[in-house]
Amino acid sequence: MLAEAGFYAGNIDGWWGPKSRNAIVEYCSAQGITHVRVDRNKSNADVTISRVYANGKFICHGLEDEYRAVKKWGDTRIPAGTYNMAMRTKGGFHNRYKRMFGAQHKGMLHVLHVKNFKYILHHIGNYDKDTAGCLLLGRADYKAWAVWQSKKAYLRYYKLVAPAAIKGKLIVTYEDNDNI
Repeated sequence: MLAEAGFYAGNIDGWWGPKSRNAIVEYCSAQGITHVRVDRNKSNADVTISRVYANGKFICHGLEDEYRAVKKWGDTRIPAGTYNMAMRTKGGFHNRYKRMFGAQHKGMLHVLHVKNFKYILHHIGNYDKDTAGCLLLGRADYKAWAVWQSKKAYLRYYKLVAPAAIKGKLIVTYEDNDNI
C-alpha cells in the first residue's frame, strides 16, 4: 500500500521523522487509508506508555513492553516504523473476543510484517504482564505504569479503525519519542 507511493512499509533505520509524518497523513487522507500513530512518549526498564492517534486525532493511550536492542521473546516492543495492519480471524484472542463482543467483533487488529515478531495485536489489558509485545489500549496512569478503562478505550478505537482494517486500508506508525 505505502510502497506503491514511495513510502517504506516496515521498519528501517533512520525512518522518516516529523516532516514526513505530514506526507504520510496527506497520502493516507487522499487514498482513504486510516493512519494510526503510536507516539511512544514515556518508558522505564519494563514498560512503554504512548499516545495513540487515528487520522491525527487522539484516541487513547497505549502500553507495551520496553525497548530492547536485542529481542527477548514476549518482553520486547516492536521496532519503530510504519506497518500495514489487517484483521486476524483465528487464534485464542479472536475466539475470546468473539465470545466477549459478539457480532461487533470482526477479528483482531493485527500488525503485519514486523521482522522477528509474530501475531502483534492491539487489544485489552492493563499491565506489562498482559502484553507480549502487543499494544494494550486504555487511559494512562504514569505513576502505576498501567492503562485503565482498557475495554472502553479498545471498543472506541476498534470502531474507528476496524472498518479500514477489513478493507486493507489501515497502517500504523510507531514513533520512539521516549528518549530511549
